[in-house]
Amino acid sequence: MIPGVTSQEPSHPRPAPPVIDDISKKIIAQLQEDGRRAYATIGKAVGLSEAAVRQRVQRLSDSGVIQIVAVSDPLQVGLLRQAMVAITVDGPLEPVADALAEMAEIDYVVLCAGRFDVLCEVVCADDDALLDLISNRIRTLVGVRTAETLMYLKLRKQSYQWGTR
Repeated sequence: MIPGVTSQEPSHPRPAPPVIDDISKKIIAQLQEDGRRAYATIGKAVGLSEAAVRQRVQRLSDSGVIQIVAVSDPLQVGLLRQAMVAITVDGPLEPVADALAEMAEIDYVVLCAGRFDVLCEVVCADDDALLDLISNRIRTLVGVRTAETLMYLKLRKQSYQWGTR
């Protein structure tokens, strides 16, 4: 060991990804087309019984491979302002990302390489709520150097059907 240098194990070791076979991939594709599709219908499409599909979906869900959720249109539920906030950080990135992830208005947080350190997507009721979020909550986080806001003017595509490529 070198004096003055400490060895650190990763604080969150990444678990091995679950093995996804072709049948599970087909089930995922069926659910991405329609998350409410009946297990019996999926079973017919992939060659399994309803019970076998139910068990596989439960395993995929329990292991974190899939989530079955309703995706709402923010505008239709009164959330009129969406933006991406690109943040540069002084010091460690993860504490800033963790603090951002705790904010209800932020639905997406990613650490990245390049000009910015953290990107987050925000969905707010209106401009006043966005201003409060950025000025009083994001920019005041310890470690945040800059926060550049990229306002969404019009959404052209939003898809969650990337499948299992």
